[in-house]
Amino acid sequence: MKYPYLLFDADDTLFDFPKASVRAFTLMCQTHGIPDTPEVRQLYHDINRELWDAFDRGEVSKEYVTLERYVRLLRALGLEDRDPAQCNEDYLSALGEGVYPLPHAEEVCRELVHRGHKLYILTNAVASVQRSRLRGSVFADLITAAFISEDAGASKPDRAYYEYVCDRVPELTAENALVIGDSLATDIRGANNAGLPCCWFNPKRQTPPQGLRIDYIVTDLRQLLDIV
Repeated sequence: MKYPYLLFDADDTLFDFPKASVRAFTLMCQTHGIPDTPEVRQLYHDINRELWDAFDRGEVSKEYVTLERYVRLLRALGLEDRDPAQCNEDYLSALGEGVYPLPHAEEVCRELVHRGHKLYILTNAVASVQRSRLRGSVFADLITAAFISEDAGASKPDRAYYEYVCDRVPELTAENALVIGDSLATDIRGANNAGLPCCWFNPKRQTPPQGLRIDYIVTDLRQLLDIV
């Protein structure tokens, strides 16, 4: 066994986040009388992506992102009489109920556990949402522990976040652990910062960038079984 410790990202690696997000956004719109059109969804997506990119660069807090995205959305739609904090709360609540594993994620994780690997979740997601989703998911009995950035006091890709993880899994080393995730900005750069081997989950078959160490690339989670 090459990598007994496997450090998985959650959203877009094990979970189908876009599917859960669309459902949650629709329910939030219905509750608050907000038009749920392709144009509004695209506007929200653009605002949300801009803010999360700023978070990944360490420029803003997660709390700022989750509230500000609704402040900006409602302002752009001329619906400033709506409560952005309540919109955000309702969206996150619905998001926590949206548990949709990506193709082959469950079968791969079950096989890895059967082989004796220990699986961990490393995530920057909102803690309440991620805990809810994990509890209600097929991964609940497969994951040894989940490390959420809010608890760590640091976020991927900061080295401090990985130091937090390593402090809690002292057996984990750069020789026996593999980071697996879809995000170059957080998962792969984070593994680089921490000196850990990494596997880029790249189902869209994008061209690997320059300037990042990527030890493995998989386009299908089942390919992990031949790596670890």
